[in-house]
Amino acid sequence: MAKKPRTDQDDASGEQQPRSGKRKLIMIGGAVALLAVAGGGWFMFKKPSAEQIAADEAAKNAKKPVAFLEMKDMMIGITGSSQSERQPIIKIKVVLETADAKISDEIKPLLPRIEDAFQVFMRELRPSDLEGSAGMYRLKEELLRRVNVTVYPAKVDAVLFKELLVQ
Repeated sequence: MAKKPRTDQDDASGEQQPRSGKRKLIMIGGAVALLAVAGGGWFMFKKPSAEQIAADEAAKNAKKPVAFLEMKDMMIGITGSSQSERQPIIKIKVVLETADAKISDEIKPLLPRIEDAFQVFMRELRPSDLEGSAGMYRLKEELLRRVNVTVYPAKVDAVLFKELLVQ
């Protein structure tokens, strides 16, 4: 049996439908896609205004005032070698750097917890752990990690040593 030749107005079910409805739908879809691409291109390549550029530069150049929170001096007995009769002592004076004074005010009531965290950690140190600049850097990073865990959700930006003495 020969198949009936398909005409433009036949669809898959064999019913007659106007072909112009599909063409309109395709034309509308194409126009929407073209407008979306053109709008995206305009947004991506649009030059910022002079006011916007000046505002961005002012924001970059504006220095945020930092706040420093000084902790009290600590003297901590650290772990020594078994051969020495004298226990080594570390004397440390630390300052905490925060992004602004508001954060510093949030941290002040938590200073006893911070001191406790420092002392618990430093009690297990050996004098060899503090040798050289690498030892100082590791100590600074570990103290910063511990203070940020203690004061969370506030954040301390840096732990600064004013004095560090190992005897």
